[in-house]
Amino acid sequence: MYTYQEFPLVRNGVALHLDCLTMADAVPERHILLIHGVTYSSREFDIDYRDYSLSRLLARNGYAVWSLDIAGYGRSGAVEDGFLPNTDYAAEDICAAVERIVAESGCEKIDLLGWSWGTVTSSRFVKKYPRHIRKLVLVAPILTGVGDIPVTEPFHRNTWAHAAEDFQADAAGNIDLTIVEPIILDMFCSACWRYDGDSSPNGGRRDLLVDPGVMLIDVEAISVPTLALFGDRDPYVNLPVTLPMLPRLPDGSAVECIPGAAHVAMYEKPFYHSFQEKLLKFLNE
Repeated sequence: MYTYQEFPLVRNGVALHLDCLTMADAVPERHILLIHGVTYSSREFDIDYRDYSLSRLLARNGYAVWSLDIAGYGRSGAVEDGFLPNTDYAAEDICAAVERIVAESGCEKIDLLGWSWGTVTSSRFVKKYPRHIRKLVLVAPILTGVGDIPVTEPFHRNTWAHAAEDFQADAAGNIDLTIVEPIILDMFCSACWRYDGDSSPNGGRRDLLVDPGVMLIDVEAISVPTLALFGDRDPYVNLPVTLPMLPRLPDGSAVECIPGAAHVAMYEKPFYHSFQEKLLKFLNE
């Protein structure tokens, strides 16, 4: 049903992995670029089980779905300094990908979706280079620092357990399998392990692990219609600060909070259909 193609891209001497998923034989008029979070790369958007995959959902709804791995992540080239691909560096990788998509597609404006740290990197990009962006989607937006914790190692040591930490836990501290289906958990963690291995750059993590009083996303500097989509149980969304700030987004924006959902709402069984509906409603308006 789907066609997959890779588009070689190099920035700052590092090969970047950029790919595109479409429905087979389709010629989409709409394009969207997906930007991953910290630690793990863009394969997280395509957990191909039943109707969960975000990439395939968007392709079925008429999009050419582009995914980028920031330098040092996933299938992009390695970096010697894990602190190099920080938030501002990643924003420039996004810029290179957007320019390539515009050149390949002939479409002057595309949509952009960031998840977790991807909300910070994509917001920084849009603040500086809004020209080619029609709409911005911030999934689990991290507006503020998530805790003042020193990050001294340039690379993060990845583990299977760490990949699972974004899913909700029950009262005993175990992954709540009433919220996430076991097969989704396994496929998600397997993708992290396969594509990102046992280490990932720590530049983005160092940017995030700062005092909660530090603003990471300047919502008033965003000039395109934006959807902020998040769960009210997400530990990384600072609700007391985030909720008062989001009304400052530009005209045409929307704020959608899913009660009971957390950081991986797009893969949580009770909530992923609501997540998909709210996302498509905004993109189609």
